[in-house]
Amino acid sequence: MYSIDDPAGGTAQSGGVAQILGPDETYCCRTFPNVNQFWAWPHRLGLGHVRSRSLPIGESTSSQPARYLSAAAFNTAVTEGYQVTALQHQGRLLSPSGHPEVEWNYQTKPIAGWGASTQQATAGWMSYLPVFEPGWQVLMAHGLATGQMRWRGQDYIFENAPVYAEKNWGGAFPQKWFWLQCNAFEGEPDLSVTAAGGIREVLVWQENVAIIGIHHQGQFYEFASFKTAFTWQIDPWGYWQLTARSHQYRVVLTGVAKDEGAYVRVPTREGMQFLCRDTTHGELRVQLWAILDNQLIMDTTSQLAGLEVGGGPWDERWVKS
Repeated sequence: MYSIDDPAGGTAQSGGVAQILGPDETYCCRTFPNVNQFWAWPHRLGLGHVRSRSLPIGESTSSQPARYLSAAAFNTAVTEGYQVTALQHQGRLLSPSGHPEVEWNYQTKPIAGWGASTQQATAGWMSYLPVFEPGWQVLMAHGLATGQMRWRGQDYIFENAPVYAEKNWGGAFPQKWFWLQCNAFEGEPDLSVTAAGGIREVLVWQENVAIIGIHHQGQFYEFASFKTAFTWQIDPWGYWQLTARSHQYRVVLTGVAKDEGAYVRVPTREGMQFLCRDTTHGELRVQLWAILDNQLIMDTTSQLAGLEVGGGPWDERWVKS
């Protein structure tokens, strides 16, 4: 999870953060206080942040602007930092004492974004306007990753592992939200399910919104609360159920967390805070029907779902009927 706050600099919240939720819900987080060492491409996915670099004698970081590097050059020049494109993730984070903690380099092969054939705005084209907080876009609902990661002394080598990517932008995260994602279903290699909901700011008021997107066998099934009937029941932790119905299809998603999950930081107007709880080993059941003949299209379950709640308050079950 990569983030940048107030990239123009000059405020108490200015700076970047890289977070990793690792094996067995272990957690790593490093800050990147120098916003001048952040870079991003303006018209395609590419960003990175450097905390420290190995520079030739007599050179400074001001004479070496932050930019994308080849994998070999990154390994040589960057002591701590990361770089991301649509096709590659690479980085290295150190412990506070300066010892290597995690290092990764893997390539991604996108399979599905958001939409049937061409990329669409996840929450509708109006979500790109600054009247909505926050903006949200699924970049890669399903893809495959090949590469390696060294995590606290343990090497992990993977080939064609399921991968997902999204981005958020705006002044802050929603006041309260939930999220579900899975693209690792046994016997369903092309199935990807993404769902999210929350309290979204629209100018001076707030609204409850939610969306479900399913990619399966070349088809894209989309359900949005501002277009179709939508209900949900979300516990403070441990249980997620969403139902939606369009004029063609009906879907029920049921998520269960059997572990305690882990807290990660999210951007707020007061800076990064532990207001988000995740598991990467949730159970997710997906049931989808065609309404015309009440035909069951799929009923499948995975034990490798990402499940999340964030913001608050979460004092009781959140019910939207």
